[in-house]
Amino acid sequence: MEELQVYARNAKTHSDEQVAELVASIKQWGWTTPVLVDEDGVLIAGHGRLAAARKLGITEVPVMTARGWTEAQKRAYRIADNKLTEKGEWDEGLLRIELGELHKEEFTLELTGFTGSELEGLMLPPDDGEGEGGPRVSTPVIQFNIVFDDTAQQEAWFGLVRRLRGKYPDEPTLGARLARYIAETESGEG
Repeated sequence: MEELQVYARNAKTHSDEQVAELVASIKQWGWTTPVLVDEDGVLIAGHGRLAAARKLGITEVPVMTARGWTEAQKRAYRIADNKLTEKGEWDEGLLRIELGELHKEEFTLELTGFTGSELEGLMLPPDDGEGEGGPRVSTPVIQFNIVFDDTAQQEAWFGLVRRLRGKYPDEPTLGARLARYIAETESGEG
């Protein structure tokens, strides 16, 4: 690592908090992505990981060398490597499923890079009306408020919700379970 040189004009900054997150990531998974350097050993990509490695006292890291790149290509890639990842979007439904399953396994969710408040927003109660914890599968397209005339109707509704959850455990939402129940009932299967 002593031969590696930080690029003095690296426009991407790494806060102490982010470096600490990278340290935790390296402790959890080891070194998963090599740093990218030019033929003179100047960093093109991996400044944050290198800072984390130094905090951990790591003396050797995997290195990939970009050969034959012009100075313009190196400067442009330093920017692109960071900017292009920002353009990706999350499929929140799938993300909630993944986070929910990790949560059930008591995995430290902060190791995913999400903050506590981001995780709190993603780990919403299921769309069942029962108030149990767990991830929603997706943002509802259509939403209804159910008004009950009395507690007996409300209890009957929650009983149906529980039965549907038991009958269709593979369906991710109440809406999906209801749709399947209605389809089976109308076809005479349910």
